Amino acid sequence: MRVRIARDLCVGAGQCERSAPAVFAQDDSGLSLALTEEPAAEQWPSVHEAADLCPVGAVLVAVGRLAPYDERETA
Repeated sequence: MRVRIARDLCVGAGQCERSAPAVFAQDDSGLSLALTEEPAAEQWPSVHEAADLCPVGAVLVAVGRLAPYDERETA
C-alpha cells in the first residue's frame, strides 16, 4: 500500500502526525507531508487511523500504485 498527502486539501490540523508520527510530519508552513510513500506493514493501522481522522480527507491511501502524478499529491 502507498500513502500521500493532498497538499491542496491539507489545513494543517496535525491529526495524521499525531496518529502516525513515523509516517507524517508538518513542514515549515504547517502543512502535512508523508515521510515515506510506502510505510512498513506495522505502521498501516496508524496510517489508516490518520486517514480516518483527517478532517478534510487529505491523507490519500491506495492499494497498489498511486497515479504517477496528481497535483493534489506531494512529490
